[in-house]
Amino acid sequence: MTIRLDDDLALARTLAAHADLISMRRFVSHDFTVSTKPDRTPVTEADREVENAIRQGITAARPHDAILGEEFGSTGEQDGEGRPHRQWIIDPIDGTANFLRGVPIWGTLIALAIDGVPQVGVVSAPALGQKWWAATGFGAYTQRAGAHEERIHVSKVSTLADAVVSYNSLPGWIEAGRGDQAIALATSAWRARAIGDMWSYMLVAEGAIDVSTECDLQAYDMAALIPIITEAGGRFTDIDGQDGPWHGTACATNGMLHDTVLSVLK
Repeated sequence: MTIRLDDDLALARTLAAHADLISMRRFVSHDFTVSTKPDRTPVTEADREVENAIRQGITAARPHDAILGEEFGSTGEQDGEGRPHRQWIIDPIDGTANFLRGVPIWGTLIALAIDGVPQVGVVSAPALGQKWWAATGFGAYTQRAGAHEERIHVSKVSTLADAVVSYNSLPGWIEAGRGDQAIALATSAWRARAIGDMWSYMLVAEGAIDVSTECDLQAYDMAALIPIITEAGGRFTDIDGQDGPWHGTACATNGMLHDTVLSVLK
């Protein structure tokens, strides 16, 4: 049986709404413990509780689909090339460092990749009071608390000297051996900011900024962002120009600036 993408999108939005109830309760009460994973990143009980809830919802609604999540790894059958046909990709709390410090820039990311290509993406940032979502061929949308949903589009800025760039974290670029390139990008732009995490990419999709780029990422950090960026008219690759969330870095732009940004980061 073929499942429609809009049905998958509806499921992802429902799962994100349920996740928001869990994460906001924890965020407001600050009722969680913090530990450090082997990669030295923080994790809280809220991360695990949210991912468990999303996994349970996917398993109930799509029992034959594979799942990849930040906290509990991957499940499900793979094809002959080692990639599942339908794979849900979850970051239960993107921006855990912000979450545990009380900074509202964090969110739940839910994606569906089909044959390795993200086709559905939902980003929900309940502490910011905003959600974003997209599915291939259906456009990209956002909704703020108490407002109607609206379709979003990237900016029309066509020169880097007029652009607003988010580079996330300069130490991350330096650790990746690309500090000089990050500085070159920042100094070539009209304004440069280290906004970080999922929000900078959603600002690209909305047209509020023009470029967001980052090193040292995992597939679950990026998969949900890709349909939203592309359906808003932008482009998303790694910093070497490869498509998809599988290469460890991200470069999201309004499309018109993409080749220029890649040339600076090369």
